[in-house]
Amino acid sequence: MKELKSIFKLTIMEKKDVALAVLFGFIAGIAGVALLASSGYLVSKAALTSQMTTLVVMAACLKLFGFVSALSRYAERLYSHRATFTMLSNLRVSFFERLSPLAPNLFQRYRSGDLLARIVGDVESLQNFLLRVFYPPVVLAIVFLSTIFFASFFSATVALVLFIGFLLTVVVVPALFAWQKRKTVSRTRASRAALSTEATEFLYGFRDLKIYQQLEEKEGQLQRLVDAYAVEQRNEGQRENYSQSANAFVAMLVSLVVLGLGAYFVAVGELEGLYLAMLVMLSLAVFENVTPMAVFPAYYEESRKAASRLDKVVEEPVQNEGEKGLQPGHIGITLKDVSYTYPQEERPALNNVSLNLPPGSKTAIVGPSGSGKSTLLQVLLHILQTDSGSVLVNGEDINHFDQEKLWSRTNVVLQENHFFFGTIRSNLAIASEEATDEQMKSVLEKVELDAFPLSMKVEEKGQNLSGGEKQRLAIARAMLKGEALWLLDEPVSSIDSMTAKSIYSRLFEQGKEDTFVVISHDLSGLEQLDQIIVMEQGRIVEMGSYKNLMERRGYFYGLKKIEKSVFA
Repeated sequence: MKELKSIFKLTIMEKKDVALAVLFGFIAGIAGVALLASSGYLVSKAALTSQMTTLVVMAACLKLFGFVSALSRYAERLYSHRATFTMLSNLRVSFFERLSPLAPNLFQRYRSGDLLARIVGDVESLQNFLLRVFYPPVVLAIVFLSTIFFASFFSATVALVLFIGFLLTVVVVPALFAWQKRKTVSRTRASRAALSTEATEFLYGFRDLKIYQQLEEKEGQLQRLVDAYAVEQRNEGQRENYSQSANAFVAMLVSLVVLGLGAYFVAVGELEGLYLAMLVMLSLAVFENVTPMAVFPAYYEESRKAASRLDKVVEEPVQNEGEKGLQPGHIGITLKDVSYTYPQEERPALNNVSLNLPPGSKTAIVGPSGSGKSTLLQVLLHILQTDSGSVLVNGEDINHFDQEKLWSRTNVVLQENHFFFGTIRSNLAIASEEATDEQMKSVLEKVELDAFPLSMKVEEKGQNLSGGEKQRLAIARAMLKGEALWLLDEPVSSIDSMTAKSIYSRLFEQGKEDTFVVISHDLSGLEQLDQIIVMEQGRIVEMGSYKNLMERRGYFYGLKKIEKSVFA
């Protein structure tokens, strides 16, 4: 039950609607019991009396009970569903607030399809928590206890039988099926997650699968997952049918026992025959209300698992709890013995890295693929929390700063930059909503995209743009923001060397007093930078200006020689 603690709190926030749903649910349930019990009494009374007044009154009561039952059932549905939809809205907001700080690292732990299944499917599953798990047992308990109390005035034995039936249908049978459900539900959910994950990857990689003629094999794999999911759903449906059948059987058995005991008590004179039909009908009516308990195990376990899976997504503690923001002005960064290892990895991505990035400096970080350059950038962005060592921003520990306030002072261009469906203007406006059309056109000109009108359509993920155009648009967005710290990860890898050199010159001209950190595989054009950091296997192997590194004839010199031999 602890997994549902947060969902329970969100549900209780709608205490007014929940209370009204319980109240009207009780009224509807007890009115339904009274309707059938009164009809049984009316049949017996009609057989024993000719007084029309009594019969008319009883018939009027039957109509009243029917009207009250229908109206109350409508009110119950109205308030319970309103509470459910509000709870789901609060859940989505609460979940997003907990999820958003973890977003940068989320795809390191989850595949996109699995994440989508959790965010969409599991949240939707929790709509059944209030409707099928939380308040039906409460309403049922009140209706049953009220009915048992009423029956005790006519026969304590019949009341005891009803109470035993209540325990069997509301507690024992659902508990047994809930225990069985807990053992098997994970297979259904795992099948759904696997299908969602592979289907998402199939859509992402459709073009490549088509090119390499592997589409049929992938389709076969998806079909097998669909079949497996269908089997698990069918098995789950069968278990729910068994639960409903077991509950209905126990309810009918209890009603038969009530009939047999009632007939015996009438025969021995312990019960007036007038009330026998009423007690039997009362038993049949009250056990009609146990139908929700037949599906209770399925919905309870589904809600528990859904809440657990959602909590697992956001269980990683948010470590970026600082509240400070960077003051206006220059920004300098110092790293002291920083180490970081990715989860479930043995090799450290960063190993005792120490470096100094003075305010206004221009630094390049180079090295082969996998040397830790991009990881270092994520540490500087305060996305990754270091295992050891410290990162100082203007002399203060980076953990003292609010992550978003730190980002607000940073111009970032990553290897993969997202572009939203819209226009060039709307994608540039992300950096500065106050920017004028003239300012936008100016930055586009600096990255040599001046041929693009601001009204030009941009498709989802920028699919109608080439790799180089995406990079230049991302750089234009960063230039439009114009903050004091530039973190650029392979910003011109898809741009020809002449255009790249021109863009770098304009970048450095715009940010003469800004701090630049440029990660690059390309070793050309580094002469104009203040220092070059050379990394290998998570360590800094060399550091210095371009001239100094070339004079040392060390690691960097060797990389330059290789580059010249390849592109000669």
